[in-house]
Amino acid sequence: MEVETLKRLALMGANKEQVSLSSSIFATSLGMSPQTAARRLSALEEDGYITRVVTPEGQKVRITEKGITCLKSEYRDYCSIFEDGGAPVMRGKVVTGLGEGQYYISLDGYRNQFNDKLGFDPYPGTLNVRLTEPFIPAEHEAVVIAGFKGENRTFGGCKCYPVRIKGVRAAIIRPDRTSYPPNLIEIIAPIKLRESLGLRDGDEVEVTLE
Repeated sequence: MEVETLKRLALMGANKEQVSLSSSIFATSLGMSPQTAARRLSALEEDGYITRVVTPEGQKVRITEKGITCLKSEYRDYCSIFEDGGAPVMRGKVVTGLGEGQYYISLDGYRNQFNDKLGFDPYPGTLNVRLTEPFIPAEHEAVVIAGFKGENRTFGGCKCYPVRIKGVRAAIIRPDRTSYPPNLIEIIAPIKLRESLGLRDGDEVEVTLE
């Protein structure tokens, strides 16, 4: 993914609105040929990071939500490099989930990997937290849990992000295929967090990334 090209578009305002783009001027700003710049824009469009409308005068480009998410992830990476502000802390409120976590987390295909890669055997269930800001993870922070085949179906993979909640070691779990909004997270831990920490729906909590 051409992050530098995406960043240049954002600096032109394409993260906020559709902007008119001259291929030659844009290529010059990137220090490359118009042909190379055109290929990068095509790749961004194919991957869903931008939308483009071709006009007789040139083209109009806007960064999609997926592209903005990518830029925010890049921003977080630079913050972790240059800022000495301690571990990032997310805040939100406890909410009721769909109740599906218990089944999936109990499967050996997942549990064995949680043990090996996270270092704990999770309680069969998740704590759901609705954050005040979207959780935009950096890919290099992810602990990858591979999918596997069961007797009658295939189970998809997921990514985990080590965290602490009220001092308890835990992890955010995010399936590769999920319909959850980015500000809703599921947390697994070796204990039943609701019971052990005395949490109820609506309680405010802090989740610290490790």
